[in-house]
Amino acid sequence: MGAARRGREGDDGGRGPCGERYGRGTAGGVVLTASERPRGAAAEGDERVGAFWRELGLPGLIDVHTHFMPERVMAKVWAYFDAAGPLVGREWPITYRYEEKDRLAVLRGFGVRAFTSMIYPHKAGMARWLNGWAADFAARTPDCLRTATFFPEDGAAAYVRDELAGGARIFKAHVQVGGYDPADERLDEVWGLIEDAGVPVVTHCGSGPAPGKHTGPEPIARVLARHPRLRLVVAHLGMPEYTDFLDLAERYEHVHLDTTMTFTDFAERTAPFPRQERGRLAGLGDRILFGSDFPNIPYGYAHALESLTRLELGDDWLRGVCHGNAARLLGR
Repeated sequence: MGAARRGREGDDGGRGPCGERYGRGTAGGVVLTASERPRGAAAEGDERVGAFWRELGLPGLIDVHTHFMPERVMAKVWAYFDAAGPLVGREWPITYRYEEKDRLAVLRGFGVRAFTSMIYPHKAGMARWLNGWAADFAARTPDCLRTATFFPEDGAAAYVRDELAGGARIFKAHVQVGGYDPADERLDEVWGLIEDAGVPVVTHCGSGPAPGKHTGPEPIARVLARHPRLRLVVAHLGMPEYTDFLDLAERYEHVHLDTTMTFTDFAERTAPFPRQERGRLAGLGDRILFGSDFPNIPYGYAHALESLTRLELGDDWLRGVCHGNAARLLGR
């Protein structure tokens, strides 16, 4: 796990870190064969990703939970994982630790047709700057949905209004890292603006991998009570409070859940999904979205997909989760 390499912003094509040229195809943008991958880039099972969605008859994948950030922010995130910080608490190797252009090539090579740049501030004064970076990233990366974020601070409603006017397609709210109450009165107008715009907001509000002061179902339930039309996407299926967040999804028709890291061997060791709740996953099948946490995952991308198959909820369910539901929600 070496230090992050410096990449050229805006350069998303062509060659890997060792100079190998990527091939181009039509289904997923850049298609990486075994011989064309950056040396050392192939994680276990990478070659199976394309077969997964082709066998389902899909045009590719939509991943609603991927992280692209300013270089120095991503480097700090990786350093935190390397140190197994207090919100991690266990060894967490970053599988896809490449410079930006190579991460984009790998993701496109998997056949991911649309993805996000999940950004999040941990203090006041940071969100506006992150939003500016994400807007620029989306402008030079057409398959990335323009992502925005916010923090409970003076002026939050104003910059969220600007982001919506500028074309933001999805928001990220990280209650755990931000350490804030999502029902903070300074965010009430923010949630209202996002609700009225019908733009989804991926929210890490569950208490995994470690609880925070404002994590768990109760704080975000207070937001939903005020904003019942909010297109809230509960990250990680609300891990580990799965049952409580399934309850919220059944109570509010616009609440969705993303699968990020859930059902994988890594997550099941510490926060197993209750087997008795699988039937509820089937019942909410049109509101569950595939998310990966790429590149910050301690296993190969294929494992996240194959973990969904192990649920044995059927091909129609998989087609909705891996493409159809997000396409409908995001207008893709």
